[in-house]
Amino acid sequence: MPPPRTLDDGSAAPVPEPPATAPIASPIQRYLDRLHAAYAPLAEGSVAAYIPELAKANPDWFGIAIATVDGRVYEVGDSRQPFTIQSISKPFTYGLALEDQGHEAVLGRVSVEPTGDAFNSISLEPQTGRPLNPMINAGAIATASLVAGRSAADRLERLLAVYGLYAGRPLALDDGVYASERATGHRNRAIAHLLRNFEILAGDPEVPLDLYFQQCSVSVTCRDLSVMAATLANGGVNPLTGERAVRDEYIENILSIMTTCGMYDYAGEWLYRVGLPAKSGVAGGVLAVLPGQIGIGVFSPRLDARGNSVRGVQVCRDLSRDFQLHFLRVGRPARSAVRAEYTLARVRSKRVRTPAQRARLDVAGERARVYELQGDLGFPAVEAVIRRIVERSPTTDLVILDLKRVTRVERPAAGLFLDLVLALEDGGKPLAFAPSDGSATLLRFLQEELAAQQHAAAVRAFSDLDRALEWAENHVLAVSGWAPAVGEAVPLRDHEMCQGLDAAGLALLETWLEPREYAPGDYVVRRGTVAEQMFFLVKGEVSVLVDLPTGQARRLATLSAGMAFGELALVDRTARTADVRADVAVRCYVLSAAAFDALGRDHPTIRLTLLQNMLRRAYQVVSQLNQELAALAG
Repeated sequence: MPPPRTLDDGSAAPVPEPPATAPIASPIQRYLDRLHAAYAPLAEGSVAAYIPELAKANPDWFGIAIATVDGRVYEVGDSRQPFTIQSISKPFTYGLALEDQGHEAVLGRVSVEPTGDAFNSISLEPQTGRPLNPMINAGAIATASLVAGRSAADRLERLLAVYGLYAGRPLALDDGVYASERATGHRNRAIAHLLRNFEILAGDPEVPLDLYFQQCSVSVTCRDLSVMAATLANGGVNPLTGERAVRDEYIENILSIMTTCGMYDYAGEWLYRVGLPAKSGVAGGVLAVLPGQIGIGVFSPRLDARGNSVRGVQVCRDLSRDFQLHFLRVGRPARSAVRAEYTLARVRSKRVRTPAQRARLDVAGERARVYELQGDLGFPAVEAVIRRIVERSPTTDLVILDLKRVTRVERPAAGLFLDLVLALEDGGKPLAFAPSDGSATLLRFLQEELAAQQHAAAVRAFSDLDRALEWAENHVLAVSGWAPAVGEAVPLRDHEMCQGLDAAGLALLETWLEPREYAPGDYVVRRGTVAEQMFFLVKGEVSVLVDLPTGQARRLATLSAGMAFGELALVDRTARTADVRADVAVRCYVLSAAAFDALGRDHPTIRLTLLQNMLRRAYQVVSQLNQELAALAG
């Protein structure tokens, strides 16, 4: 790599903004790709044939989609293939009926008790004829009769409009399926007339029955199902459009019915194994909801003996198991996982850089991004973190995850972090961790998994964020052609405190300086001693340290050749507040307070130049601190 171009004052020339790179693969997407590949060969089950139009479906169609409550949709396979919603329509029409008629009126026509029976069972209360719940066909037909409207066309228009609010796009009927359902729906027609006999339906039973056939014939996609589910998860507000589909007061009623009755005679085992409010349809769709978090849509036409999608059930089982999505799983109160996000151009390590290095980091550091995480990290929290990293990956070359405030990392989140490490490494974007006690299991898991996969990716873990930032700075500087020089001496003429001195002034100053050397580990300055000297560091490195109540030492700064320390001693001459220790072999020049005073009397120009350089250095420190405070506050 050619040496970096420098300006006349010796600082580095501005670094041009690097071009954007391709985004890394999302770990969530990688997981869905693997899940789809695992169940695509599954050939169990048969396509529904009792409705002739449904029998035309390709049994190999298979799509999966997940939508989050903040508007991100992941999808794989035939997620955009249209199919009819069928019985998945029932909870949405139930919500519309609740809004139109209110709780008591709806409960007067349709009960909420699970049946354990098939979807087309005739499960009515013996005395009243009231259907036992709105998820079986009898209850759904009764629910359809409660949709308000001036005419049949008006009721259909309202129903389609509400479904469209859930899906975030206009939806329409599949006329071929509707005609087929209407022509072959003899059992449903018998149920409707039985409901009329018990006066659950008023007037001609063919009217609500026809609306029921129509609602089942609405054309949707797997992606639509995930968004509709996410709308329920989001309290009735579509996460993509921000439009409300149903009042939030009815969400718990809809999800309760889906939990106990949505999977018919499989509802108990579904709740035990999957634990998500859900609804299936005989066209092969499955919709599932994790309240407050995500919506899931799966589409595969092959059905089991209960009328549920074989692949759909397996996919939901795996999702629930792998990401611990069971809605009865007790978790601790959630907070936003990202406490702060900033770039290396805004927040730096405690290593003090030269003006040339600072100029490089001001630009190149914008492509090194730090995420401070907090709280318990489960699937929903980590999905949001990873999505943010993936979205910014085209303009990111390096990532640091600060886990200091992380209290626990759940097993599903650890798997996503593993995929993130691999995706970043494959994209040439290194990832580093500043760990915590709560993340120790995560780092051990990553190390073991990478070793088992014999992957070259490394788990870079540093003792704290400061050390991780220093590593990142060194990496950025090295890549941009301005790697820190280690062990090189800096002539006094190039020292930051000597800027502005001509040759005569420099020679005169040198007569007042005392050379000193220190071995690695030696203390150059001790806290509490009288401040009587200023040090010009010309070779090696020193660290400024303070003691914490825990007995540990915290680094305040690391200085390299060409920098100064102890300069405030020449101003206020109070006791030292920190230790300064030689990290390696050190050589420096010492200017005593007495010599500084003598320069003021005999050579005021030299003293003034030193004061100006001190002021410039103080300004740089304060400016950097203000920038960091602004970044952390934002």
